[in-house]
Amino acid sequence: MLGIDGKDEDATLNFLLSLLLALATISPALAEIEQNCRFIQARPEREACYKRQEAALAEKRKQAAAREAMPPYSPEQMSQEDAALKSTLRSICRGC
Repeated sequence: MLGIDGKDEDATLNFLLSLLLALATISPALAEIEQNCRFIQARPEREACYKRQEAALAEKRKQAAAREAMPPYSPEQMSQEDAALKSTLRSICRGC
């Protein structure tokens, strides 16, 4: 359970943090393995890999175009939302 000076908690926390760091380091590397389609020997698998990459790139471009097409957040919208938030906070905390 708990040690006298909390060393058991520190050891558990250190282990969890190191595990999290390891997973964060390995995950991008695993994702990159699939991205190197030119190293796939079998032609049907390689072509399927290229098609997946092409579809993913098309989706990214589509999302980027949609973000650019959105109108920027106007100051009027922000002031309306600020006023609504202030009124909500006032109703919660009247004497604060």
